[in-house]
Amino acid sequence: MIWPMTSPALAGLLEDDIRFGDLTTRALGIGAAPGRISFAARGALRLCGVEEAAQMLAGLGAEITFSAVSGVDVAASELVLAATGPACGLHAGWKMAQLVMEFASGVATEAAAIVEAAAGIPVMVTRKSTPFTRALSLKAALAGGTEIHRLGLHDTIMIFPEHLVFFAGGLAEAVATARRHAPERAVMVEVTDQASVREAALAGADVIQLEKFSPEAAAEAVRAVTRRADGRPFIATAGGVNAQNAAAYAAAGVDTMVTSAPFSAKPLDISVKMEMAARG
Repeated sequence: MIWPMTSPALAGLLEDDIRFGDLTTRALGIGAAPGRISFAARGALRLCGVEEAAQMLAGLGAEITFSAVSGVDVAASELVLAATGPACGLHAGWKMAQLVMEFASGVATEAAAIVEAAAGIPVMVTRKSTPFTRALSLKAALAGGTEIHRLGLHDTIMIFPEHLVFFAGGLAEAVATARRHAPERAVMVEVTDQASVREAALAGADVIQLEKFSPEAAAEAVRAVTRRADGRPFIATAGGVNAQNAAAYAAAGVDTMVTSAPFSAKPLDISVKMEMAARG
């Protein structure tokens, strides 16, 4: 299961939109009228955000009558969510529910395209999501079939060249020092050229992350590394990985791909239909 965002986070999304109520619905006096709302995909997509949309509508007094699940592929015009309730609640939740699904489905669909192109090589997303969208962005990336590379600075030892600016001992000593400090953690090293690939391998890195290497340069790096008995160092490629070049990186022989491309995907259209319902 891909866990939905928490209710407080969703309440915050709604707060900006309905803090002072819905002036139009209030002015027309239609708030108590019973109605139905339905959401459908305008084009084929990998769906995400439907649980959050349903939670928002339910919290505004609607009854959910149909809900698909995040992570499924849906066809154009396919129903993804439907609810009944008073017009005031349906109108209050309409746009935010639509927006969440459109944004998350765009990320999930792009992630799924990269995973498909990678042809079995694991794809992981970075922590470089759009500010203030991390929970929903990561859920969408998981729905697209990727995994999470790093949630934050706290969970992974990743030695960048920028760290070595402040560390006098050199890369080999930096790897050894990090491993002594947190022996249960893998030590990853980012490299930017072929000489650094060899240096990181000799230093005992568990993962060597190739930053902005072309597929051809990545293949050269893979050939240059002698694996230890445990299969390490693993080779990851990062920086510019997308659906158009993932197949080439897979052919280069890397062990995994690290990407932030899904987070800049265009939101995908979700259509909305509102109808009057018979009074009980």
